[in-house]
This record gives sequence, C-alpha cells and structure tokens, in this order.
Amino acid sequence: MKNKLFILSFFFISTFAFSQKQIITSEKVKAIGPYSPAVLAGNTMYVSGQIGLHPDSLEIEVDSLDQEIVQAMENVKAILSQAGFDFKDIVSATVYMTDLEEYARMNKVYRKYFPDKNFPARSVVEVGRLPRDANFEISVIAQKEK
Repeated sequence: MKNKLFILSFFFISTFAFSQKQIITSEKVKAIGPYSPAVLAGNTMYVSGQIGLHPDSLEIEVDSLDQEIVQAMENVKAILSQAGFDFKDIVSATVYMTDLEEYARMNKVYRKYFPDKNFPARSVVEVGRLPRDANFEISVIAQKEK
C-alpha cells in the first residue's frame, strides 16, 4: 500500500512540476494585445507572433521588408534571451507573410539568424492581413536540453 501511495504521490508531483508555466516578458518587446510575449513550460518556450514593431514606439518604423523582418527577428531574440534561450534553441517556427512573392527575400534575411545552418522546422503561410499592417510575423517554439 505504501508503495502505491509513493508512486501515486510521485506521479502527481511530477505532473504538477511539469505543468508549471512562467510568463516571459521583456522591456524591449511589449504585447499589443491580451497575450504574453512568451510562456515557458518546463524546458520549452512558446514565443507569440512577433512583427517588426520598434520597442519604443510600438510602431513599424522601417522602410523595407528586410528591415521589418530584422526588427521582428530582433524582437524574438530579445524575448528568447530573457530566459537564457537563443536562436540555436528554436525547434519550430511559423512565418506569416502578406505576400509570398517575397519568399526568397524573406529567406535571405531569415537565414542570417541561423549561421550554423541548423534550421528549425518551419511553416510559411500567406495571409490577407497582419496586425498593424505588418508584412511579416513569426512565432517560434524553443527548447533547452534538460
């Protein structure tokens, strides 16, 4: 009976420990709606979609798609770094674009953030419109080794 109670207790404690989540925020990146910039659950970080908002004005202050992508990727980087993560920890990315004709151009900027060419799994989806009339949005999932 004691063994069964011990096993049952261990199961509930383990389940509770793994279900703990931590909201990740960053002074450099603020949410523009009712969501968290990222959530850390165990050793996995889920980063909400990031667009090319300048951290001070919360506006898109760039003149080109390339600059917009760079700002969005820098926003992801700022969020990841808050919990000790980096681009090398990203296991999956979802990219939303308003014009897939710019796919090659996006890839040229995107690949600079993965210099070792260890790219995560990725989906790219064309959408009709993005918040703040952005042209690019990216959300990622990152995981640290245990």
